[in-house]
Amino acid sequence: MTTQLPLDEQLAALQSTLSRNDTLLEVLRRTATLDLPGWYLTAGCLFQTVWNVVIGRPPGEGIKDYDVFYFDDGDLSWEAEDTVIRAAADVFADLPAEVEVRNEARAHLWYEERFGVPCAPYTSTEAAIDSFAATTCCLGVRLEPDGPWRVYAPHGLSDVFGLVVRPNPVLAPRSVYEAKTARWRRQWPELTVLEWPTA
Repeated sequence: MTTQLPLDEQLAALQSTLSRNDTLLEVLRRTATLDLPGWYLTAGCLFQTVWNVVIGRPPGEGIKDYDVFYFDDGDLSWEAEDTVIRAAADVFADLPAEVEVRNEARAHLWYEERFGVPCAPYTSTEAAIDSFAATTCCLGVRLEPDGPWRVYAPHGLSDVFGLVVRPNPVLAPRSVYEAKTARWRRQWPELTVLEWPTA
């Protein structure tokens, strides 16, 4: 089982598994051309590709969108982020998937309105990834300029390959975790979803 492999072999298995999703590979390649600071392809498109492959489904099945995070605290205006979003939209225009590009240096400006809890300014893209509602979501991949993959996985990969969804109660509220996991359970009933911890 992949969950019992040494970490270096899990990383190789992750790259091999994600490479079966042609859309994901194309998003990685094209995002690399945008030269965004500290960028990662992150969240659902990654762990859901793994779930699909482990279960035996087509790699891209049920994936709603492809999230690209970057970090640029030099200009926190909406106009600066929108310029990047528009440039990215041109780059991804012919892909059969929605690609959402967001500057995580600006997240604290809108997070409370969207999720109901305040968010301190992030210091990096990695810090933003750390705050996802489930540890399984805390995963990022990018292509480095000379070609190799950089993988950020602060909680490891065993749960991802093991189809385990574990809460990460550091920022996002319980309601966000439960809404997401309810949707995932409908699409991937093979998941083991752990309960939000009680105080």
